[in-house]
Amino acid sequence: MSTSTTASVSTHILDTSIGRPAEGVAIQLAARSGRSAHYGQGGDWRTLGGSATDADGRCKDLPALPEGTTHVRLDFAVEPYFEKKQADAQQDAPANRDSGAVFFPEVAITFAVQPGEHYHVPLLLNPFGYSVYRGS
Repeated sequence: MSTSTTASVSTHILDTSIGRPAEGVAIQLAARSGRSAHYGQGGDWRTLGGSATDADGRCKDLPALPEGTTHVRLDFAVEPYFEKKQADAQQDAPANRDSGAVFFPEVAITFAVQPGEHYHVPLLLNPFGYSVYRGS
């Protein structure tokens, strides 16, 4: 059992439409303490900082969580990633989907944490959907 008084977070993104890591996606990390805001006792979100995914789709330098953190939010800015991918694809062949608009311009994942635990939150992403899970 860990004796740490804080939780830690890591993430990575896989673009399931191409079966490859999603490079260059900006990620912001925010934290709060207290119960969920739904119950009226949640603290305000505090943005801790951010980073971007590397060539392996990983974000290895997210800021540490402050002591007392009970909830974490990861905000993934996926619109610029898909716009760049679409622009690159149009050089090879004309696009034949929708109007070119990104359906999910951002993805926000909120989850509860316990002190001393590590939370790895992979994002499986494609232009028309996403899923997340607690990894290891």
